Amino acid sequence: MEIQFTTRIFKEGRTFVAHALELDVSSCGGTKAKAVSNLKEAVRLFLEEAEKMGTLEQILEEAGYRKGKKLAPPKFFSVQRMTLPLPPLTHAKA
Repeated sequence: MEIQFTTRIFKEGRTFVAHALELDVSSCGGTKAKAVSNLKEAVRLFLEEAEKMGTLEQILEEAGYRKGKKLAPPKFFSVQRMTLPLPPLTHAKA
C-alpha cells in the first residue's frame, strides 16, 4: 500500500526543510532534493514505528486519511499565507 502526502519546502538559513503537512513530520537537508529524500525516510520510519506501536490506524484517521480500495489522503480546499497582527513583544528583564 502507498500513502500520499503534501510537502511544504522552505529554507531556514542555508538549510532546506521539508514538511509533510498531513502527518506533521519534517526533515532537512543541504539541498531541496536531500530534504525531500530525508523527509521520505522520516515518514517511512514514523509510519513503521506507529505500526509497531499499534497506533498507525489512529494516526492516519486523525490526519484525515480514509480507507477504501486505496488509502485516500485528505483533500485540501485551500492553502494560503495568512497575516495576523501580534501584540507588542516585550522582553523579560532578569
